[in-house]
This record gives sequence, C-alpha cells and structure tokens, in this order.
Amino acid sequence: MKKCLLFLLAAAFVLFLSGSAMATAAPGGDASYYFVTYYSNNVSGAPDATLRFINDGDTVGADVEGDGYLYPWIFVFDDSQELQECGVCSISPDGILSEDVKTQLTNNTLTGKVPSRGVIKVFEFYGNPGLHGWATHIERATPTSGAYTTTEAPFADSNLTEEEYSTLYDLCYYEVELGSGQGVISCTPEDEDF
Repeated sequence: MKKCLLFLLAAAFVLFLSGSAMATAAPGGDASYYFVTYYSNNVSGAPDATLRFINDGDTVGADVEGDGYLYPWIFVFDDSQELQECGVCSISPDGILSEDVKTQLTNNTLTGKVPSRGVIKVFEFYGNPGLHGWATHIERATPTSGAYTTTEAPFADSNLTEEEYSTLYDLCYYEVELGSGQGVISCTPEDEDF
C-alpha cells in the first residue's frame, strides 16, 4: 500500500509539472476537481460526519487509464492547519465513495491525537472532472447542550494553484514516508460503504 501510494504521488507530480494533468478534460459535465469542506464536533458522544463523492461517469475513455475511474486524493487537517491523514481512493464510473470522518478519516492520525475539528481538501488525482461531493456536518443544537444536529452540504469548489498542489503533495509524501503507516487513509471499497 505504501509503495503504491508513493508511486501514485510521484506519477501525479510528474503529470502536474508537465501540465498534462490539468489539460485533460472530458467534454461536458462539471470541470471541478478540487473541493474543500470542514468538519466539527468530531468528539465522543457526537454522531459521525460523513463525506461522499460520486463519479458522474463523464470521463469514461477520456481519463488517464481509459476505464473511467476517478481517484479522489483526500487531505484531512486539524484546526491548527496540520495535516493529520491523507490518501488516494478510487471511484468507478457512476460509483460512490463514502467515508466516515471519525472512524475512517481521523482514526489513524500521524500524531495519534483525534482532532475535534478541521478542514478536508479533496482533488481528483489526475485532474479529471466528474467528481461531485457532499459532507455531513455535526453541529451542537445549543452551545451548552449535549445534543447535536446533522446537516449536509456540497463540498465547495476551489481553485488548485501550483503552490497549493505542491504543498499538499509534499505534506502527504512526508507523512507517508515518516509516519510508518500512521497518517494514511485506508479507503473503504465501494461495495462495502453502506
């Protein structure tokens, strides 16, 4: 797994530098491939937040591999802007990826500490369009109560600059290299999500 992730990281970096990763686009559909959201109240006793991404199937035959798969690269930060976990998942055409924040995206942090809130960034590994994402957010019903409410909202489309890409790449690369398995997201296979 570690060697596979490192190979994918290296391949993406080479493609990005050559400009081909960002130039590949399928006709039609939404051209977004970089998204952000937040998570909060990631604490004991609160419900688990969930992120979900779908592959709209628009890239079949036009993606790098030709099979229509999309590869969301997920970065989970705490509220101090520190990367806690990262990893690349896969979604088949017309497939769905579903990951729980508490039990899947913050349960193997580099520091061993589970963050209570932070930011999640996701982009398609090869720069292909066709990803669409939503996240549930866990909010306190009132500031003093122990009750929580859950809302769902789409991920916000964002602009991926070369500097941001390079920073995210470096952070994840060093986390994988130095973490000895800590800080790496293990994605749930599509048919086992629900």
